[in-house]
Amino acid sequence: MGSPSEAAPGVRRNPLSGREFQLRLVSGVVLAILVVSALILGGGPFAFIWLAAALVGAAEWIGMSRTGPRRLLLTIIGVTLAGLSLCLREGATPVVFLAVAATGTLGLLVLAQDGPARGRAVAGLAGGAVVALVPPGLRDDPGIGILGPAWMFAVVWSTDVVAYITGRTFGGPKLMPSVSPKKTWSGALGGLAAGTAAGIGLVALARGYGWSPLAATSLAIVGAVSAAASIFSQAGDLAESALKRHWGVKDSGRSIPGHGGVMDRLDGFAAVALLAGLYLLAHRMGAV
Repeated sequence: MGSPSEAAPGVRRNPLSGREFQLRLVSGVVLAILVVSALILGGGPFAFIWLAAALVGAAEWIGMSRTGPRRLLLTIIGVTLAGLSLCLREGATPVVFLAVAATGTLGLLVLAQDGPARGRAVAGLAGGAVVALVPPGLRDDPGIGILGPAWMFAVVWSTDVVAYITGRTFGGPKLMPSVSPKKTWSGALGGLAAGTAAGIGLVALARGYGWSPLAATSLAIVGAVSAAASIFSQAGDLAESALKRHWGVKDSGRSIPGHGGVMDRLDGFAAVALLAGLYLLAHRMGAV
């Protein structure tokens, strides 16, 4: 769900060979099967998958950014995310939802060590909330259903895979060498084309099978939104690369064999989830 991990400065490696590639392939397939199976099941299993991913990602962020006291802050984030997830599942009122979020945020502000640490702790909670709440929120909405998160997967995964392939195949000018030395404009444009096509293709398929009322959306609009989401996905990837460089780490963690951490896999997806979350909020308010 994110770009392949970059080597440390001055170290060259081939991610397409050896044990690392095997680990990457096997773990990637297993994760895809788990996520797609949970998507089909919906309900509790799908919500649990994303709550777990959010918790691990938050733990990686707290550790990578050296925001302490780590265990205490992570406990508050975990309890808050679980509470928010339960509120979403049970259809709690906005007042209750906001009260849970405010309580967790206040706890982080009180217990974090200083001003910058407070900001990083709250950022961990906010990022975790986007990951934990948006995919199941889309899946459970009768006006969106399975098509919402499936569209996110199609756009993000297609963008990621094709950007990697076209970048390695065609090379050319670097996209942002100071942040991510291996990414090229050819890869970015290839990923954009693939993500846009995947989004349109999935909605066209869903329209034929009646997956969701959302499938009736004009394909021109779907194409524009899919292109925007593909750009968001690549921007999220670059943003996480910049954060890792700032904190002097190669990977956010080691929770996924061959891939690094959950943040490394969900950088682009989290950015698209933020975009989809804004739509979900507007949809719940009746604005769209």
